[in-house]
Amino acid sequence: MFGLDHKNEAAAGLFALLIILTLVEMYFSYREDRKYYEKRDTWTNIYLTTLTFFINLTVKGATFFVLNYFYQFRLFEIKNVFLYWFVLVVVQDFLYWVLHYVGHYCRMFWAMHVTHHSSEHFNLTTGFRSTVFEPLYRVFFYLPLALMGFSAMDILYAYLLTQLYGNLVHTQAEIHFPKWYSFIFVTPAHHRIHHASNVPYLDKNMGMLLIIWDRLFGTFQEDLPEPIKYGLTTQPEDMGAVNIIFHEWKALLTDVKKAPTFADKVKYLVMPPGWSHDGSTQVAKVMQKEYYAGLDKQKLSH
Repeated sequence: MFGLDHKNEAAAGLFALLIILTLVEMYFSYREDRKYYEKRDTWTNIYLTTLTFFINLTVKGATFFVLNYFYQFRLFEIKNVFLYWFVLVVVQDFLYWVLHYVGHYCRMFWAMHVTHHSSEHFNLTTGFRSTVFEPLYRVFFYLPLALMGFSAMDILYAYLLTQLYGNLVHTQAEIHFPKWYSFIFVTPAHHRIHHASNVPYLDKNMGMLLIIWDRLFGTFQEDLPEPIKYGLTTQPEDMGAVNIIFHEWKALLTDVKKAPTFADKVKYLVMPPGWSHDGSTQVAKVMQKEYYAGLDKQKLSH
């Protein structure tokens, strides 16, 4: 629909902007001693995004082939160029929300996505702390776009644009957006909550570009008086890059082995993180119910 050169120029411009903003944020963080950055954590982010980049390159051809193959079975085409791109970006963003939701509510996918949430810091390089193996399965969530008449190249380009926007909201900079903007689009304030390990903030605000999906499907969370604590509910002792990638897989396999029945073994794979056959650990929704029940008791006692 748009020339490839213009697409490349726009993508390169946005990426350059992201790098510049990262350096600016890093400078002010160190100058004002805000401690947004920590050297080892930042290098881990760079290492993980480099690894993801090479995995992306490796599977890019296969991703394009799969999307292009299903494109021949498209059900319709949108001729108007502006409507074409509007629908593509909106639907692609919704399908990313579905992908992200699955990454939080199915432990097998959480074992891969957890890498992105493992940092106890929150800055623009945290956006580079990628879900390393996501390129291997992301294409299957985007197949509906090919069936809707969107070309493989355009799907990949739309994902790149929303991904770059998603990186930009990984910042603690206080930016005051108009209410209408914050109602529709993801802002840094929304995404800070997503990276929090506090019980009321778990599994919230999963949109990449649009926050309306979270508002519609009950995963939206405003700021609460409780200060945000970044990272995981239980941080791994070894914060080396290899362990960050595989520690949840190790824990998952340990739980599968100890499960008494085949059904329980399968449930450890497909149920949300925290599910256990004996109730020794709890999923986020149960913890949140108990959290708010405790707050209600406190209010009644005063």
